[in-house]
Amino acid sequence: MKIDIVTIFPEIAEAPLQSSIMGRAAASGKVEFAFHNLRDYTRDKHRQVDDIPYGGGPGMVMKPEPFFEAVEDLRGEQSKVLLMTPQGTPFVQAKAASLSHEEHLIILCGHYEGIDHRVVEALVDEEISIGDYVLTNGTIAAAVVADAVVRLIPGVLGDDASSEVESFSGDGKRIEAPQYTRPSVFREMEVPEVLLSGNHQVIDEWRENMAGERTEANRPDLLD
Repeated sequence: MKIDIVTIFPEIAEAPLQSSIMGRAAASGKVEFAFHNLRDYTRDKHRQVDDIPYGGGPGMVMKPEPFFEAVEDLRGEQSKVLLMTPQGTPFVQAKAASLSHEEHLIILCGHYEGIDHRVVEALVDEEISIGDYVLTNGTIAAAVVADAVVRLIPGVLGDDASSEVESFSGDGKRIEAPQYTRPSVFREMEVPEVLLSGNHQVIDEWRENMAGERTEANRPDLLD
């Protein structure tokens, strides 16, 4: 897979995607990241990427020309163009799994008061939101999406089963059961005895029950 991220702040995406598991995935050739400064696709001497909005209103709107230049330069037959925006479809684990099968993602990142809507109409395949809140820019969200997608590529996590039993996997309706490790007693707090029993059938049943309880307590919306 190749992921191109187009932004006026490429350094924001570079840091998390060149470290840890993402860095190893890139080094092993399972993914190729490329970070593009949107200003490199401008043609004026001031490298301007924004202008005042038609119809009035606060803030600035990102101009269409640089985005068209960037996408037309980067897009191939297998490319899918994503736009990070609070107005997009909520990004969930199932969408991450679907995108992990794509060959090429181009992720466009907004800033200021948004992007000229002609970019959405003519270039974007999917608008994606990572939550019902607003960030200072879409580059942070792009790094989140890229991480969630790449970790689902076979071989990236080392043990592919890891992604099959975690929160939001499967039907996406549950979060994980609690996890524990050594020591078995810490500050008088004990690991549940069932996890020390060695009886994997009983352990699986306990985890299933606890996952249900934690989902009901923390994310009852998943059960609606």
